Amino acid sequence: MRDQNLSVIEIQKWDIDLITSYWLDADPEFLLNMGVDLDKVPGREEWRAMLMEQIDQPYSAKKSYCLIWQVDKIPVGHSNVNKIVFGKEAYMHLHLWNEEVRKMGYGSRFVKMGLPYFFEHLKLQTLYCEPYALNHAPNNLLEKIGFEFIKSYTCIPGWLNFEQEVNLWEMTREKFMELYAV
Repeated sequence: MRDQNLSVIEIQKWDIDLITSYWLDADPEFLLNMGVDLDKVPGREEWRAMLMEQIDQPYSAKKSYCLIWQVDKIPVGHSNVNKIVFGKEAYMHLHLWNEEVRKMGYGSRFVKMGLPYFFEHLKLQTLYCEPYALNHAPNNLLEKIGFEFIKSYTCIPGWLNFEQEVNLWEMTREKFMELYAV
């Protein structure tokens, strides 16, 4: 899907090293601000294996599903979902890889462009996102594009995270259709 100079595509094998480098080369403080437990970040080969498995599976069997965000066809970030219950729900994660791109206002456009992939390919009824409560950027973005705030609570939201307060946001299929159906 394309929006001026922005596009969203499904992950390809050549994107794996970019995602792996994002996690392994990131400033530790940046990762901590996202709620990442640095001791849980896997090595390069484990990342590669997880991402390759995702690419090769049919939608109905995916444990994770990733989209690549591009500016002028250059990859600059990704969004993925996990905790997928095909035909029902999944949890979305948002990652702009480069600080300059984070400050361009592209995040909301990328997420809106990716929503049809998640809802249609995974046949979702509900898409959740539970960012670290202290990470204001994704929380503001989700509100801006129409996600509904459900609640704040403390948990370990994912396999890479430490225990933290998160904000749970929700987009239902009905809301998605109302706001973004073409």
